[in-house]
Amino acid sequence: MSLTFEGAFTALVTPFKQGEVDLAALAALTEFQVTDGIAGLVPCGTTGESPTLTADEHRAIVETVVKTARGRVPVIAGTGSNNTADTIARTRAVKALGVDAAMVVMPYYNKPSQAGLLAHVRAVHDATDLPLVLYNVPTRGTADLLPETVVEMAKHCPRVVALKEATGNIVRAQEVMRRLGDRLAVLSGDDALTLGMMACGARGVISVTSNALPGAVQAVVAAALGGDWATARRLHLKLVPVHDAMFTETNPGPVKGVLAAEGRIAAEVRLPLAWPAQSNVDKTLAAIAAWRKGEG
Repeated sequence: MSLTFEGAFTALVTPFKQGEVDLAALAALTEFQVTDGIAGLVPCGTTGESPTLTADEHRAIVETVVKTARGRVPVIAGTGSNNTADTIARTRAVKALGVDAAMVVMPYYNKPSQAGLLAHVRAVHDATDLPLVLYNVPTRGTADLLPETVVEMAKHCPRVVALKEATGNIVRAQEVMRRLGDRLAVLSGDDALTLGMMACGARGVISVTSNALPGAVQAVVAAALGGDWATARRLHLKLVPVHDAMFTETNPGPVKGVLAAEGRIAAEVRLPLAWPAQSNVDKTLAAIAAWRKGEG
């Protein structure tokens, strides 16, 4: 597959059943994503509760997604952690499973400096041979990857090809694009900011909402990539209440609540996360129901 880092990519949830990874539900969710028109899949990221996964579970999840996708869409496996050696090992492991790229989150908890972040990414890059997607999400960790450090990573690491920018700051995203142009594809890490970031040159989104509405999220991105900004704006604004509802509690609680209500997964997250309050699940379901009434 010729990998293009543009479109809507789903940050897949990890279904659990009685404490174990539910691979059958994951395969069904993957098939739903592909047939509903999503551009790509990202298992084992934040939405996939990656810090709670064992190495064997991580491998089984990625293998299931790759085998179910069957090359119809690219698969970008989350392999990052706060341990550089472990990140390298997981990146090598998913290469053998047939993924198209790896997503490397900036290390959490250790609180590395910018020099540490650069050294971490260079070590992963030099020890592996997959394209790498950087993932900056300072609200879920302690590290914040600054634009000047992204520039250095791009200079020294030719297989660093994309950035999932989840600071919630469009100004930050546009500064990366101003400095690097087409050298690196920027993808929104916040559903509600996708259209604004694409107006500045971002190429799509790694989405939470698309777990439930893959075709709808992809339609926004496709319209923007095609230059049909009026359609993109209309579709995006309809989805804004859904995007907002997805974060009434810590992700992936609300989106898992929706998928459980639809019968796609069991109602489980892993500790230390707790299942979201029913009132917040109801808010999310109501937002989707309102969107469906106004669909089209």
